[in-house]
Amino acid sequence: MPKRAMETLTESMFYVLMAFQSGSMCGTDIANFVHRRTEGRLRLGPATLYTVLAKFEAEKYIREISTDGRNRTYCITQKGLDAYRAELERLRTCLNDAEKGGSV
Repeated sequence: MPKRAMETLTESMFYVLMAFQSGSMCGTDIANFVHRRTEGRLRLGPATLYTVLAKFEAEKYIREISTDGRNRTYCITQKGLDAYRAELERLRTCLNDAEKGGSV
Protein backbone atom coordinates (compact mmCIF):
# COMPACT_ATOMS: atom_id res chain seq x y z
CA MET A 1 0.00 0.00 0.00
CA PRO A 2 1.50 3.38 -0.98
CA LYS A 3 2.23 5.88 1.76
CA ARG A 4 0.36 9.13 1.85
CA ALA A 5 2.39 12.25 1.19
CA MET A 6 3.94 13.60 4.38
CA GLU A 7 2.91 10.49 6.37
CA THR A 8 6.49 10.15 7.57
CA LEU A 9 9.09 12.87 7.43
CA THR A 10 12.56 12.68 6.01
CA GLU A 11 15.42 13.47 8.36
CA SER A 12 15.75 16.94 6.83
CA MET A 13 12.03 17.60 7.23
CA PHE A 14 12.11 16.45 10.84
CA TYR A 15 14.98 18.78 11.72
CA VAL A 16 13.33 21.73 9.97
CA LEU A 17 10.22 21.27 12.09
CA MET A 18 12.45 20.81 15.13
CA ALA A 19 14.03 24.19 14.41
CA PHE A 20 10.64 25.87 14.65
CA GLN A 21 10.27 24.64 18.22
CA SER A 22 12.62 27.52 19.07
CA GLY A 23 10.39 30.11 17.39
CA SER A 24 9.99 31.84 14.04
CA MET A 25 12.93 31.56 11.66
CA CYS A 26 14.16 32.36 8.19
CA GLY A 27 15.98 29.83 6.00
CA THR A 28 19.44 30.85 7.18
CA ASP A 29 18.39 30.53 10.82
CA ILE A 30 16.99 27.05 10.13
CA ALA A 31 20.13 25.87 8.35
CA ASN A 32 22.28 27.18 11.22
CA PHE A 33 20.05 25.53 13.83
CA VAL A 34 20.24 22.16 12.07
CA HIS A 35 24.00 22.41 11.66
CA ARG A 36 24.46 23.21 15.36
CA ARG A 37 21.95 20.65 16.63
CA THR A 38 23.45 17.81 14.59
CA GLU A 39 27.03 18.99 15.19
CA GLY A 40 27.49 19.27 11.44
CA ARG A 41 26.28 15.73 10.67
CA LEU A 42 23.35 17.07 8.65
CA ARG A 43 23.81 20.02 6.35
CA LEU A 44 20.82 21.49 4.56
CA GLY A 45 21.75 22.96 1.22
CA PRO A 46 19.57 25.73 -0.18
CA ALA A 47 17.80 23.46 -2.68
CA THR A 48 16.82 20.94 -0.01
CA LEU A 49 15.87 23.56 2.55
CA TYR A 50 13.70 25.65 0.26
CA THR A 51 12.05 22.56 -1.23
CA VAL A 52 11.12 21.45 2.30
CA LEU A 53 9.87 24.92 3.20
CA ALA A 54 7.73 25.07 0.05
CA LYS A 55 6.21 21.63 0.82
CA PHE A 56 5.56 22.63 4.41
CA GLU A 57 3.93 25.88 3.36
CA ALA A 58 1.74 24.04 0.82
CA GLU A 59 0.73 21.51 3.51
CA LYS A 60 0.12 24.38 5.96
CA TYR A 61 2.75 23.10 8.41
CA ILE A 62 4.30 26.56 8.41
CA ARG A 63 3.22 30.02 7.35
CA GLU A 64 5.15 33.04 6.24
CA ILE A 65 4.92 35.84 8.77
CA SER A 66 7.22 38.47 7.26
CA THR A 67 9.28 39.30 4.22
CA ASP A 68 12.29 41.60 4.07
CA GLY A 69 13.62 41.59 0.51
CA ARG A 70 14.44 37.96 -0.25
CA ASN A 71 14.48 37.04 3.44
CA ARG A 72 11.25 35.30 4.48
CA THR A 73 10.43 34.42 8.05
CA TYR A 74 8.14 31.51 8.87
CA CYS A 75 6.43 30.13 11.95
CA ILE A 76 5.05 26.68 12.63
CA THR A 77 1.29 26.12 12.63
CA GLN A 78 -0.71 23.77 14.82
CA LYS A 79 -0.79 21.30 11.93
CA GLY A 80 3.01 21.45 11.70
CA LEU A 81 3.36 21.01 15.44
CA ASP A 82 1.05 17.99 15.31
CA ALA A 83 3.13 16.50 12.46
CA TYR A 84 6.34 17.06 14.42
CA ARG A 85 4.91 15.40 17.52
CA ALA A 86 3.57 12.45 15.50
CA GLU A 87 6.98 11.90 13.88
CA LEU A 88 8.70 12.19 17.25
CA GLU A 89 6.38 9.51 18.63
CA ARG A 90 6.96 7.29 15.57
CA LEU A 91 10.73 7.56 16.05
CA ARG A 92 10.43 6.81 19.76
CA THR A 93 8.42 3.70 18.91
CA CYS A 94 11.10 2.60 16.45
CA LEU A 95 13.81 3.05 19.09
CA ASN A 96 11.72 1.21 21.67
CA ASP A 97 11.24 -1.70 19.26
CA ALA A 98 15.00 -1.81 18.64
CA GLU A 99 15.79 -1.76 22.35
CA LYS A 100 13.41 -4.63 23.19
CA GLY A 101 16.08 -7.10 22.33
CA GLY A 102 17.37 -9.20 19.57
CA SER A 103 20.82 -9.51 18.18
CA VAL A 104 22.52 -6.75 16.28
